[in-house]
Amino acid sequence: MKRILIVEDNADLAFGLRNSLEIASYEVIVANDGPSGLREARTVSPDLIILDLMLPGMDGYRVLRAVREGGSQVPVLILTARGEVQDRVRGLDLGADDYLAKPFDLPELEARVRALLRRGNAAATPFLHHGKLRLDTVGRRVFHDDQPIDLSARELAVLELLLLREGRVVTKQQIVDHLYGWDDTSSSNAVEVFVYRLRKKLEESGVEIRTVRGMGYIIEKRNAA
Repeated sequence: MKRILIVEDNADLAFGLRNSLEIASYEVIVANDGPSGLREARTVSPDLIILDLMLPGMDGYRVLRAVREGGSQVPVLILTARGEVQDRVRGLDLGADDYLAKPFDLPELEARVRALLRRGNAAATPFLHHGKLRLDTVGRRVFHDDQPIDLSARELAVLELLLLREGRVVTKQQIVDHLYGWDDTSSSNAVEVFVYRLRKKLEESGVEIRTVRGMGYIIEKRNAA
């Protein structure tokens, strides 16, 4: 049974989420402030965290930063009334996997939960290799010939998906889903920017991200050196 940690100070909302997710056969743990949420994240090993931003004691950004700095790559869904673009970008840059603004529809949240749990299972491999390139999926770092390559969180996520599906075309929509967990009207153009930046940063490593016109992108298979 998958274990979900909800960090939410609104008792009524937390109660409703807990009931709905337990009916869907998840084990659910609830924390009602930032410090207790961080403590539970470190001790109960959740498979997914649903995290509010406006929390007493420690806001959700600080909780997320502490979780990621501790080395955990548990999928995190930010659930908050702060739906401005800059809030979403900040959360994603800190390592969140998805962002859902309140008010929301419960079926949509449950769909995102399922997508994030599937993604977490797919990324369970601790290291991905392509020639001399190595991606550490736990530490969220990339190396070429043991030299670090500086990638943003979303650039790393795009590279991770391409390596997980090495030898297969990855569509823009699949990259959108991997980054945000749901359709976003502005994200298709953003994908092109991430891929462009990745190409520039990886060009010295010999990793080629090839565009397949009308379909998407592909990294051809190559044996590790």
